[in-house]
Amino acid sequence: RRWGRAGMRLRSGVFASSCLLVQALGVALFLRGFFPVPVRSLPSRDARADPPAEPAPPGPGMVSNWTKIPPPLFKKVVIVLIDALRDDFVFGSKGKQFMPYTTQVVEKGTSYSFIAEAKPPTVTMPRIKALMTGSIPGFIDVVVNLNSPALLDDNLIWQAKTAGKRIIFYGDDTWVKLFPKHFLEYDGTTSFFVSDFTEVDDNVTRHLDRVLKREDWDLLILHYLGLDHIGHMTGPNSPLVGPKLREMDNILKKIHISLLSKEEASLPNLLVVCGDHGMSETGSHGGSSEGEVHTPLLFISSAFEKRSGLLAQPEHVQQTDLASTLAIGLGLPISRNSVGNLILPVLGGKTMREQLRFVHLNGFQLSRLLQENTPAYEKDPGYEHFKIAEKSHSNWIKLYLEGNNSEILLNLGKKVLKQYLEALKTLSSSLSKQVAQYDMYSMMVGTVIIMEVLLLLLLSVPKALSKRAEFEVPLSPPLFSLLFYLMCLMLCAVHVIVCTSAESLCYFCSMSWLTAVGVMMLISALMCGILSAIAKIFENSRLPLKNPTVSDSSWSEIDVLILAGTIGHVLSLGASSFIEEEHQTWYFLINTLCLVLCQELCRNNFLLKECDPQHSTNVKQNFDSIGGTSECKNIDIPAASNSKLGKAASSSEFIKGSDKWISLATPWIILICCRLLRSLNQTGVQWAHRPDFGHWLTSSEHKSELSFLAAVSLLLIFFLVQRRCSLVSKIAMALGLLGVYSYRAAIGNVIFPWQHGGKDISKGITEARFVYVFVLGIVFTGTKDLLKSQVISADSSMKSTGLWEVYSGLVLLAALLFRPHNLPVLVFCLLIQTMMTKYIWRPLKFDAAQITIMHYWFGQAFFYFQGNSNGIASVDVSAGFVGLDSYVEIPAVFLTAFATYAGPFLWAIHLLCYLSSEVSRNSAAVGHGCFCYALMRSIPVAIYVVLVTGLRYHLFIWSVFSPKLLYEGVHVFITAAVCLFFTAMDQNHSYKVQD
Repeated sequence: RRWGRAGMRLRSGVFASSCLLVQALGVALFLRGFFPVPVRSLPSRDARADPPAEPAPPGPGMVSNWTKIPPPLFKKVVIVLIDALRDDFVFGSKGKQFMPYTTQVVEKGTSYSFIAEAKPPTVTMPRIKALMTGSIPGFIDVVVNLNSPALLDDNLIWQAKTAGKRIIFYGDDTWVKLFPKHFLEYDGTTSFFVSDFTEVDDNVTRHLDRVLKREDWDLLILHYLGLDHIGHMTGPNSPLVGPKLREMDNILKKIHISLLSKEEASLPNLLVVCGDHGMSETGSHGGSSEGEVHTPLLFISSAFEKRSGLLAQPEHVQQTDLASTLAIGLGLPISRNSVGNLILPVLGGKTMREQLRFVHLNGFQLSRLLQENTPAYEKDPGYEHFKIAEKSHSNWIKLYLEGNNSEILLNLGKKVLKQYLEALKTLSSSLSKQVAQYDMYSMMVGTVIIMEVLLLLLLSVPKALSKRAEFEVPLSPPLFSLLFYLMCLMLCAVHVIVCTSAESLCYFCSMSWLTAVGVMMLISALMCGILSAIAKIFENSRLPLKNPTVSDSSWSEIDVLILAGTIGHVLSLGASSFIEEEHQTWYFLINTLCLVLCQELCRNNFLLKECDPQHSTNVKQNFDSIGGTSECKNIDIPAASNSKLGKAASSSEFIKGSDKWISLATPWIILICCRLLRSLNQTGVQWAHRPDFGHWLTSSEHKSELSFLAAVSLLLIFFLVQRRCSLVSKIAMALGLLGVYSYRAAIGNVIFPWQHGGKDISKGITEARFVYVFVLGIVFTGTKDLLKSQVISADSSMKSTGLWEVYSGLVLLAALLFRPHNLPVLVFCLLIQTMMTKYIWRPLKFDAAQITIMHYWFGQAFFYFQGNSNGIASVDVSAGFVGLDSYVEIPAVFLTAFATYAGPFLWAIHLLCYLSSEVSRNSAAVGHGCFCYALMRSIPVAIYVVLVTGLRYHLFIWSVFSPKLLYEGVHVFITAAVCLFFTAMDQNHSYKVQD
């Protein structure tokens, strides 16, 4: 960093890192506005208002004599929530095979069965909120899911406790965090330790016998986690699923028989069986596939009529309907924020007057919620239907009170009931649509910051990629200082107007004034920077060219492909299908890139023979002169290679004999590798259910094949990564990879050759920690070399060894966290990097910008080769618990993020290793790499933020666009961290500045 006459000189790396950090701030602000923490209409303690009276019969002075809430319909209620219980686990072939008692009760017993539809995100905490409040939680609950704070909404548990009901809970401790001090007795088990299948359920069941004998409770809630953990670790078709379902069946049988034996004539008991969400074909959840959103919902009670004959396909209800149904069943007020409808069959055994009273209470609650949230609520069709039904209801009461007991009364009652149900359905759907309340002001401020950063980066391209790789930041021209203050004042005025007139609560307005003014000053400074950059460009364009006869250097095919690919990818983000299948875009781009590289290699190898050497030299000299004038092209390598012919002339010495043919074969080998990787993991949405090689490997009968593949992959990883490490690191690497295999064998994924039959499966904590020691050791050795090269001597070989050791440590960490069937992804990643370095980048002498963009593209493709998609469900949560005894937030988040973004991350670090180790390159290469990397990340994020704002009322906003927004946001933070590392590594270069 240097101070010049008019300001400060920044190197491109430092500039790019600063820009990305500012952009990360903009993204955070945008996300906070896009996923607002919902504003509650009233805290639960104020919510216990008097219930509405029955509609008054028409006529002067007529009032209804029923003003209280109806008495409870059930004495004791037991809710058994089985985490990740898919509908086909009960109603499908698995149910018949493994849950015989439940199937018998469903088909022939006194029960009602439904399929409850959960709304995405299908993650535990938002689903518990939906079940207990009847409201639809926001998408941001996925993020908060790891640390669930107490629920402040009016909810069933709070209402039950206020009414004096005694509640006992055993199971997932998320409930204890959501409802602190609500339970008479509880025992929470941690839900995040996903490799525990048995203890987590035994801890719930051990209390059952004792509790079922007791009489001192009214509501018992059991939340079983084992099935969900099996899904996460081994998928829905695992041999472990059957025994777990049988265990659940026996528990349900025990509870049902106990409830029946204790029943009194006056009030029956009720058993509710449900799932919070299902699981996808890979065993995870979070998205909106059918397997994830459909869960069974069973009501079992002697109050219902016995079922006769075969069961038809269960009716579909919403998951939010449970809260209002249970509230009426327990004689409690319906939660204020509930958008659910009563499931009438469950309450249908009562008299017509009681049934009408139930649906009126539900309709009144929904219409009041609509009034609080919609200014023009009177025009809402649901509200109009409700008012018509209420009028018919009051006419019915008039007939009823007159003592008319004829058939007419019953038929009219049925008609009124039908009107109410129609109104409830319409009210519920219009309220569900209103859940998406966006904080537009915060979103706008975030978008402005993001777009300004992108514009600044784009305007800085010529300077940032120049030979110096640095440029001046003007600090004190008088015009700009005046403009800066004017803009600040104007923005602050806008801020005051928006915040005083906004009806809904806005996050940016709730910030302290100092912070808000700071953000306004940042926006103004960025704007001034943009204007000064534009002014400089105009100033330079007026200056006469030093050599007017020579135009700027021509574009190569690679440049055209890079530009077209980047623009094409960014435009594709506007379509939901392209986001769901984004992996196809990246696969297509890297395949095309390989073909263009193949063409470059052919030209490089065969063009020389066609032109005579004399001509070649003349051309080379001509291009030397262009190299001098063109500032922006191939600036980090000697100017001789600024043309296709020049490249050919300078690189012919690199490729001799057999190497030439290997070089020509490299793009085709890479294409074969990519094709093999594509068949390993089916990802996306359309074809995700198709069988792939990964599924075949992970099935229990192919354990020996998986073990062989894992062992070979670990050996290959060692050979590919050890070549540039010191001896100590080589030994640590070998032991570490051995530890990886031992860990996978310990948790039962793979087997040793001498191992036969069932070995005890452990959590593999010791083995994983053994590997962590070597990861830290290798990274520490590398960091020590880097510090030595930075502080003591500017030794580039020591620096590149240090970087390579840090890289190999990260490869070892990835090998530990990847599922065993994904280890070939790591092998091919290293193989492609090795081949491209030796046979493509070095001989063809691409400049740093081109190489950076190739790294970025391959990093994106490998993100999808790992089996990731743009849905929450494909995040491998189990990676966050490797080697941990219990859930520890920071390591779990770090490990999960690293395992998810391993592809882009490893390619980014490899880029740094490569650019630092190339002695022939100008010292500015790392700065150019950092700048291009930041630019490549900045473009899609900026455009996507604008697209998402425009599409915020799109049908797929929560299922497709929002998860992608979270992925993009996290990727910006990770790229900012990578760019800071680049900048730190670039610190010791003093660039030669020619003034």
